[in-house]
Amino acid sequence: MSVDNKKTVMDRRALLRAGAAAAFAAPIGAYGAQAFTPRPIAPAIDFSEFPICKTASDAPPLTGAPRKLKLSWNAGAVCLAPLPVAIDHGFFQKQNLDVELVNYSGSTDQLLEAIATGKSDAGLGMALRWLKPLEQGFDVKIAAGTHGGCMRVLTRTNSGVGKLADLKGKIVAVGDLAGPDKNFFSIQLSKLGIDPLRDVDWRAYPGNLLNVAVEKGEVQAFLSSDPLAYLWLKDPQYKEVASNLDGEYRDKSCCIVGLRGSLVREEPLVARAVTQALLDAAMFTSQNPDKAAKSFQPYAPKAASLADLEAMARYHTHHHHPTGAVLKSELKGYADDLKSVQVFKASTDTAKFAERIYVDVFSV
Repeated sequence: MSVDNKKTVMDRRALLRAGAAAAFAAPIGAYGAQAFTPRPIAPAIDFSEFPICKTASDAPPLTGAPRKLKLSWNAGAVCLAPLPVAIDHGFFQKQNLDVELVNYSGSTDQLLEAIATGKSDAGLGMALRWLKPLEQGFDVKIAAGTHGGCMRVLTRTNSGVGKLADLKGKIVAVGDLAGPDKNFFSIQLSKLGIDPLRDVDWRAYPGNLLNVAVEKGEVQAFLSSDPLAYLWLKDPQYKEVASNLDGEYRDKSCCIVGLRGSLVREEPLVARAVTQALLDAAMFTSQNPDKAAKSFQPYAPKAASLADLEAMARYHTHHHHPTGAVLKSELKGYADDLKSVQVFKASTDTAKFAERIYVDVFSV
């Protein structure tokens, strides 16, 4: 199916809905991570150009003072470009939200605890990183997927590794032994009949030195995410072996929106508004990768040109952002996958788990 057709099928049905109303303006308490001051909103953005902004909901518009929110993200992750896009191009403002982006570099458990306890109101992260901590019961609800296409397996062109199955018996470098990329490709290896726990020797290296490990011959391949993975692939000595846009996962989201549970329960219209703004920004990114690249450029590595950032925005599937039943199905599927590689407990009921952690903010 073409990208344009996917936009029509997935987005018009799930996302042509409005943000909601509430007149709340209580600021959230101080937060320890570094915060970025929003840049001025670009002038003269005509929302009528974008079908996602032509909403069909009867929810009234936000009124009163803008609702202040803190939203946590990893500022170095180019796949989260819709966040600065939402600020630069007025998508939060359109929902009458005053959102502060907070660059959070702590552990996933700390991030989810921060959201659950109100130090942050929402966050974006990788499903295959978040789901295990959420199995432990953090009060965080998943409201939407945001896109697919973050993770890749790379190797030297002369390594003899040409496909994922070739990793059997090999040493593979990873930035984190509990990372989403290791989880994802472990799942893929398992589906090929390869035991990722016994048949692959995973070695941890600093994320920005993964390529050095393969250059020294200490490993035969390594896992990485954009923008570093994309930039390394510009070197003809490297090649991509696999990505999370292969096969059935091409149409699944890898990153998700998490909301503070108490926000969902006490201010459901605000929860809906911030989710709508993020999905509108994701659609804008899909339709305008050049503008998204410019919004993300202040956070990007110096080695990444605007053309590089635009190419990455085109590669990531920002047109795919499931909500409701589709989202719940994807979450259950990932939980089943994590169970198959012994990340989830064998006793976990994945259907009940997915039901517990997701929320349909558009059913308000």
